[in-house]
Amino acid sequence: MEDLSPLEVRFLQLCKSLPSFDENFYTQSMDLLKEIRKNHLLPDTSSSIGGGEGEELEMFWFAFILYWVRRLSEGYSGKANGVSLCQILRATKLTIVEFFKEMPQFNLRAGSVLVKLYGEDWEKKLEAKELQMNFVHLSLLSKYYKRVYGEFFLSSYADGDKKNVSASIKGNMSNYQRFGWLLFLALRVYAFRRFKDLVACTNGLVSILAIMILHVPPCLRNFSTHDSKLFVRRGNKGVDLIGSLCNKYDTSEDELRKTMDKTNNLIVQILKKKPCLLSECKIEHLEGIDTDGLTYFQNLMENSSSLCTSLDTLEKDYDDALRNKGELDERVFVNEEENLLGSGGLSGGSVNISGAKRKFDATASPAKTATSPLSPPTASPISCNFLCDNVGVAATPVSTTMATAKWLRTVISPLPSEPSSELEQILSSAGREVFNHVIRRARIILRAIFPDNTSDNTQSANMMDSVWAEERREEALKLYYRVLEAMCRVEAQILHVSNLSSLLTNERFHRCMLACSAELVFATHKTVIMLFPAVLERTGITAFDLSKVIESFVRNEETLPRELRRHLNSLEERLLESIVWEKGSSLYNSLIVARPAFSSEVNYFGLLADPIPSLDTVAAHNNISCRGQSRDVQSPKRICGDHLNLSTSPVKDPKLAFKSPKLNLSPLPLQSAFASPTHPNLGGGVASAEMAINVFFNKIVKLAAVRINGLVKSLQLSQQIRETVQCLLQQILSRRTELFFRRHIDQIILCCFYGVAKISQLSLTFKEIIHAYRKQPQCKPQIFRHVFIDWSSSHQNGKTGQEHVDIISFYNEIFVPSVKSLLVAVHSASATSKAKQLPEPNHNIDGTGKCPGSPRPPPFPSLPDLSPKKLSPAHNVYVSPLRSSKVDALITLPSKSYYACVGESTRAYQNPSKDLTAINNHLNGKVNTKLDFDNVAIVSDSLVSSSLHRESDSDISAPITTAAATTSNSLLEFKQSNNTSD
Repeated sequence: MEDLSPLEVRFLQLCKSLPSFDENFYTQSMDLLKEIRKNHLLPDTSSSIGGGEGEELEMFWFAFILYWVRRLSEGYSGKANGVSLCQILRATKLTIVEFFKEMPQFNLRAGSVLVKLYGEDWEKKLEAKELQMNFVHLSLLSKYYKRVYGEFFLSSYADGDKKNVSASIKGNMSNYQRFGWLLFLALRVYAFRRFKDLVACTNGLVSILAIMILHVPPCLRNFSTHDSKLFVRRGNKGVDLIGSLCNKYDTSEDELRKTMDKTNNLIVQILKKKPCLLSECKIEHLEGIDTDGLTYFQNLMENSSSLCTSLDTLEKDYDDALRNKGELDERVFVNEEENLLGSGGLSGGSVNISGAKRKFDATASPAKTATSPLSPPTASPISCNFLCDNVGVAATPVSTTMATAKWLRTVISPLPSEPSSELEQILSSAGREVFNHVIRRARIILRAIFPDNTSDNTQSANMMDSVWAEERREEALKLYYRVLEAMCRVEAQILHVSNLSSLLTNERFHRCMLACSAELVFATHKTVIMLFPAVLERTGITAFDLSKVIESFVRNEETLPRELRRHLNSLEERLLESIVWEKGSSLYNSLIVARPAFSSEVNYFGLLADPIPSLDTVAAHNNISCRGQSRDVQSPKRICGDHLNLSTSPVKDPKLAFKSPKLNLSPLPLQSAFASPTHPNLGGGVASAEMAINVFFNKIVKLAAVRINGLVKSLQLSQQIRETVQCLLQQILSRRTELFFRRHIDQIILCCFYGVAKISQLSLTFKEIIHAYRKQPQCKPQIFRHVFIDWSSSHQNGKTGQEHVDIISFYNEIFVPSVKSLLVAVHSASATSKAKQLPEPNHNIDGTGKCPGSPRPPPFPSLPDLSPKKLSPAHNVYVSPLRSSKVDALITLPSKSYYACVGESTRAYQNPSKDLTAINNHLNGKVNTKLDFDNVAIVSDSLVSSSLHRESDSDISAPITTAAATTSNSLLEFKQSNNTSD
């Protein structure tokens, strides 16, 4: 204790307050705390990361340190006396929602330390995204459970006419609801060990609802077996309970019966209750229900004594399971007395847990759901049938998921697991080897995406996992064949050919199709594992590859439910905004062909994508056996290129000669989209690369336009500012593309807003821009708090290496020096056209960087050659309009009027009046008087020129905020001579 700092003493006290203090756990946690302090990651008490200061901020760090050690330390994460996440949060007085909201930022800040201590794969071992999605699902399921429970059972004893309720039962109403949730948690532990998808868990809740309908005392019922709305399926023997529940909750009857069998087995194994066939029992309160095939348990919950015994047993069993996994205590969702969940939702790319309901007409109306120009075409009426069977019934996230799963179950699952005769004919027209390879590829890739193996040692768990994986593979395979056939028909019509060899032999195309099909299966079942973009790694493709196929996939599956269309739209936005720009993207392979000027930078920083791995490599990596397949299926031993090396020549169509793509027309033929930029003899080459880049840039501009419009409305800016910001972003995308490398496009958009505001003399601060950005649905705090910088590419003296900085540092150090000339040109073009009524821009570009609806930005405008003016006889401070002869000096010197200034921060902030007063006081020797802009004196050009050259050596990272003014045609630069005291 004597060698510990005050911070470490407080951390020790926190560790001792945990239910089971463990010296090994404490030692590892303290080592991590010291390593974080050594790397200066712990900010001072004036900082604010978790929405609080001082002690609250410290508690966030303590909580994450304990959680990292709990999840990442080998030899401790599996100990039986482990600490759970809820115990850590109770000790640090944090809520679950707060914890998950701040997790991405703390993971980023501590990433370098965690890599050093736990290896490069620490994020995969931490499974932070999976844990957060699990929490979201449980939040939705708990709300769903409470709702369906209330539909069948009493939730209150306020009714005075319920005289049959005995005193022994009155106090136990919440216990019946709690019993159902604990039985559901046991089902998740034992039956859904790995694949805890939302569909399977919903089936589990419905199965438990069926068991409770059979066992809850009749005095607690809120239903009658004669209710035709609750029980729509009836037979000669009475109500078909399973069929009625399946009809009401969109579950599969086969799956529900299987899940009920698992639940009944848990009651036997955990609660030691003896089952009997309900048809052999005489239960008076179950009259009117068809008892065939149903199981009944005596003394399960007939009175308060049996119920309490069952609850205690389930509690103890879950405690044992929780200690072994150390994750979230899922009982908190029915422990309403605990203030641990927190309020609000997890937004900004993750599912919102608020559970807000949407009316059916809002869900089914294409006009009311269109939120982006990137949205795919509206669904056909057939797809709306899978959103809700009962018009007028409000949809919830769970009910929408179940309706979507019904589409997969009723439309896709009945299809054959082999290519149809028409698809076989299309594939065979390119050669029998193509047909065989398509089948082999699909089997290998889908088995890599949905593997059979699991870390569990229990044979039943392995069997369950294998069955689940096989069913998902079959669904993805059938969807792949169905959409592939439709795509081939459309492609043949577009190209006016019958032989599609060039497309059908393209390895990237097929893997993208398989990845897209598998992703839709994952999205339908709402799985916790394999969250996007994990499917890219399993298939060996990149985000840029997948972005080429999404639009065509949606267009060619007319029955695709609206929720899945939205999911693909959301994926495309995520690809465009950041994932495509990450290191290792095939975007860079096409970019250096289309724009050779970027070759040196792309190669220097190692941004190029690796070659796509061969099928044999994928099979070997995932331990996939190819036994049982056709003998004539050949297995290439080489690293797989973009095409198979077949004897059939690719189709050459003179109509596919390169032209600048235009938006709002038919999508680019897939044959051209997937042509390799490095294989001109296979239809690729420079023209192919340019076409792919232009189409991609068009999508970027459309996405940016949506987000710029949102910010303009939130900030209440003018149409002129919107057009200027849009034009500037297009110029940057075309002429300063490197600014997007390894960054998020919103980071560039935010900087464009501030740059335009500065040069347009708007009273707009970065804090106000960030405040408006927080309201955007895609906002994540790490976007403006962690911007990637590679100092070796920014030519900054004395700075090397790579790091993440806040948005203001990026703006000052990288953005302004790079786009200064573009900013001036765009602003000048905007100013000269201000008097004219500009047509509404269509947000399109043709690859040249031209801003639609505005004239091409002219060069820097000529300014009158006026002498500088001295602001006051008592102070050596001057203001001067810049002449055209000094433009070059301006561009190379620190143009401080462009930069983010003192007092402007995303956290700390002073109002403009206080900022300017402080600066005036500083310049006036801290005398409380303002600078006199009226009493001026003429000063020679030579003096200003020498002052300009002397200032070129100053530090641009410390810009001065002044009351300097600009006119629409000139920039006024505020200067201070050398002999002025600092």
